[in-house]
Amino acid sequence: MRPRNSLNFSGGPGALPESVLQQVQEAVVEVPEVGLSILGISHRSDWFAAVVGELENNIRTLLGAPDNYRVLFLQGGATQQFSMVPMTLLRGKEHAAEYLHTGYWSGKAIPEAQRVGPVRVAWSGAAAGFGRLPGDDELSFSANAPYFHYVSNETVEGLQFHRVPGRDDVPRVCDMSSDFLSRPCEAERYSLIYAHAQKNLGPAGVTVVLVRDEALPEEARDDLPGFLNYRNHIQTHSNFNTPPVFAIYVALLVTRWLMDEIGGVARMAEINRSKAELMYDLLDGSDGFYRGRAAIQDRSLMNVTFNLPTPELERRFLSDALESGFSGLAGHRAIGGLRASIYNALPLSAVEQLADFMEDFRRAHRPAP
Repeated sequence: MRPRNSLNFSGGPGALPESVLQQVQEAVVEVPEVGLSILGISHRSDWFAAVVGELENNIRTLLGAPDNYRVLFLQGGATQQFSMVPMTLLRGKEHAAEYLHTGYWSGKAIPEAQRVGPVRVAWSGAAAGFGRLPGDDELSFSANAPYFHYVSNETVEGLQFHRVPGRDDVPRVCDMSSDFLSRPCEAERYSLIYAHAQKNLGPAGVTVVLVRDEALPEEARDDLPGFLNYRNHIQTHSNFNTPPVFAIYVALLVTRWLMDEIGGVARMAEINRSKAELMYDLLDGSDGFYRGRAAIQDRSLMNVTFNLPTPELERRFLSDALESGFSGLAGHRAIGGLRASIYNALPLSAVEQLADFMEDFRRAHRPAP
């Protein structure tokens, strides 16, 4: 059986809402109000300018971001932001930027910042295998840091911050790639937020950046490459170069879905919590057959990571799951195991079906008493 879109548990690109997929299907042939395929509409058209403007406003509304925040739609994914952030905020600074090393993706960001200037790793979970996040009593931050950076949700390890770490008097930068728009966000506490789209917002190809006006230093105007200067993208409303029109349009459709069909991020958070509770209750009630990877207090509402008693059982699980119509349940190549990514667009009914499959699999393969 071929996997269905509604049973796509991939860590990314993730599932898209069914209603959005239907609109995208129509737009590939013809955007109704334009009469052209979305794949052939000019990025200089008035129609696309209106798309960008509406998407900017929708994201501000969904996050409750104040007017002094600019919303940008860039390329290069979070990976480009690993460099762009320190190039803007760290170059030439005497004091070290502070980073948390909480998993695979924060581990990718740190070396890129170290290429630019001094970096202090305020905490690392490497010695403990990235099985948990730091408690407040383990963290100490400097008031002199140019900025503090962390990843809100580690997709590989299934860890998520359920609080906002760092000092409010130091610019706070967050990679929210895998939980962006999945729950309410205290946007005003951040100087810069970035998130690639392919988890909760749309297809790969566009990265959302929210940046506070006051966070951009004046000296960054002239001595950065044009494409790596946030100010150029602000001045051109994300049209400094040819932007990914298709990906931006799909992101607009997803924000409309969040606002009109779901009812906003607070309601989305309730749905996401229900999905996660169902998964974690199943893991915890399996008598050790399913073994959750993340510390209970730090469990992600987006990525449920777990193991089975043996690698052979894990391979059998993946094979049987695929036959049953489930897709994307293999763990990240860095750590293996299993992972169910339950992003915004994945319906509760899909998680219920997966839970039923997992319970049947456990009954069929649990050790004899």
